[in-house]
Amino acid sequence: MEEKTTKPVDIYRDTWVRFLGYANEVGEAFRALVPVSFVWGSYAVATAYVTADAFDKGKKAAVAHGDNPGKSGRVAVAVVDTFVWQALASVIIPGFTINRVCAASLYMMGRSTKWPLPVRKWMTTAIGLSTIPFIITPIDRSVDFLLDASLRKVYQEGEKHK
Repeated sequence: MEEKTTKPVDIYRDTWVRFLGYANEVGEAFRALVPVSFVWGSYAVATAYVTADAFDKGKKAAVAHGDNPGKSGRVAVAVVDTFVWQALASVIIPGFTINRVCAASLYMMGRSTKWPLPVRKWMTTAIGLSTIPFIITPIDRSVDFLLDASLRKVYQEGEKHK
């Protein structure tokens, strides 16, 4: 009989809470249809998610390192690495990407179709929402590469956010 080792559940990575990190992409997709305050609110939700995840990883690093020397440095690395990775991979780059996809699609439909503006706006939102699943993995991998080649060299850990 195989014995299964159960990995502890990370609420920020393994549950529905993870989807809060995508709130700003949804907000950007709906930008053409909703007041801008809704879009900024979606960024607030995503930023709260990023901050909570970084705080959580710092707490876990503190527990893991107990009273060992260098504990505060390892906690700082865990918090900074997680915050920077999440900010880039969950908020900044995807938000910009969806914003530009939606802006370009609205512009192109305005130039190439005779659809009424409300139809073009709803189509833009649909295009934005349907783009989200396709950008996640390439952005995540690119941010890993960027941090491995820069920030992670500074603290010489080479540890990716966990």
